[in-house]
Amino acid sequence: MLRITELKLPLDHSENQLKSAIIQRLGINAGQLKSHSIFRRGYDARKRDSITLIYTLDVELENEAVVLARFRDDPHIAPTPDTRYHPVAQAPQNLATRPVVIGFGPCGLFAGLLLAEMGFRPIILERGKPVRERTKDTFGLWRQREFNPESNVQFGEGGAGTFSDGKLHTQIKDPHHRGRKVLTEFVKAGAPTEILYLSKPHIGTFRLVSMIEEMRGTIEALGGEIRFQSRVEDILIENGAVRGVALANGETIDADHIVIAAGHSARDTFKMLYERGVYIEPKPFSIGFRIEHPQSLIDRCRFGSYAGHPLLGAADYKLVHHCKNGRSVYSFCMCPGGTVVAATSEPGQVVTNGMSQYSRNERNANSGIVVGITPDDYPGYPLAGIDLQRELEKRAFELGGGTYDAPGQLVGDFLAGRPSTGFGSVQPSYTPGVHLGDLSKALPAYAIEAIREALPAFDRKIPGFAMQDAVLTGVETRTSSPIRIKRNGDYQSLNTRGLYPAGEGAGYAGGIMSAAIDGIKAAEAVALNIIGKRK
Repeated sequence: MLRITELKLPLDHSENQLKSAIIQRLGINAGQLKSHSIFRRGYDARKRDSITLIYTLDVELENEAVVLARFRDDPHIAPTPDTRYHPVAQAPQNLATRPVVIGFGPCGLFAGLLLAEMGFRPIILERGKPVRERTKDTFGLWRQREFNPESNVQFGEGGAGTFSDGKLHTQIKDPHHRGRKVLTEFVKAGAPTEILYLSKPHIGTFRLVSMIEEMRGTIEALGGEIRFQSRVEDILIENGAVRGVALANGETIDADHIVIAAGHSARDTFKMLYERGVYIEPKPFSIGFRIEHPQSLIDRCRFGSYAGHPLLGAADYKLVHHCKNGRSVYSFCMCPGGTVVAATSEPGQVVTNGMSQYSRNERNANSGIVVGITPDDYPGYPLAGIDLQRELEKRAFELGGGTYDAPGQLVGDFLAGRPSTGFGSVQPSYTPGVHLGDLSKALPAYAIEAIREALPAFDRKIPGFAMQDAVLTGVETRTSSPIRIKRNGDYQSLNTRGLYPAGEGAGYAGGIMSAAIDGIKAAEAVALNIIGKRK
């Protein structure tokens, strides 16, 4: 088959127009086109009154070799690559110890799945509960202010990505098509097939729940073992190499290969690793607020008269502003038609995040408006960024009234430097609730200064972005991990053999797709290391 890229058609084209465009692009007659399928479909909305769809298509032709020779110098026509996943190894018989995976978010899920598919029968340890029980605990905070520190938005089966927009696109390079493996497994588990070809696929929380359960069953059927409510309290290390793990219940598990896929909020795990001498360094992350607007405003600004078109759905945006004080402010984890959610993992703290369901039909759009910070802003030891996060999250809890309400402020009042006393046309979606006041006390002065400069700049790009009634909710501090557990070329810790830091918590991913891909890479590294030692 041949692959055509960058084929553009009007938004409301017909199937016959698509076929005609293929025939015209290749300079063939209709009889030569045997079949076609969509590999990728995106859109170009830079001209909102002339939105186009952009296709990557795989086509089957008569005389493909002749056509390909004619277009040998055309970068947009080439043989269709093999995007199927090919395992790197197969487990040997009679393994002395089974590999252990710590964490069952996207990274741990795919590390475990790949190890199971290759026959290594991994043991996966998750401190939280199965996804349906975890969902009940999460709703307990959102609806009754009842918080469970071991079962919440951050901890439990599926990881933090379960309570998110379910975005499945990433900007990382993926020459070996591991991302295709992730999407294919999600479809096998019940995701809509459209995620295989949409340029910005997403799933949403409710669909993710049943999918994760299905994938858990696959891992178990392949010989993997998943243990819930199994918090790792210690890593057993001898002579610079891992020898196993100790659980909070007193049990120990022997293991020579351990994948750390703990997520960006496993602060006690990071502390334990640091105290055991595992090399960790601080890394940049970002802090800020969530902002909410009417979704209809974003749709009109992005799509004009095409707002509401079924092929476009709820509009998103991506914004960045470089400030006079040297800071950069940008939109983060934009959730069209979604809600702002309570995302703390420790008592007496308030953290916000964004979430959307598959339909993306809630009344508000929300995203993080965050300021980039570096280790120069939190000097000291490698875990100083965690200390800063905790300080800001505790302050947010106090500003919200000490009841898990989040502190909030209208954008107009924030820009004018006055406290807010009442909501306008935008009603916040965060539960348990939003306590209005003055957010200038919620972040360091340099961050407040930067956000106040950025919002009017964003308004020039999306008119209405700095509307008086838009709502800011604090604080957004879990944009990424504040640490990196450095690893070498074969994915092992720099100074601890057999330890494979992976995913978002280790500082190597940001989002469901990149974390899942990193989990696959970690599983491959474990498998190749085991095979190499056996040889």
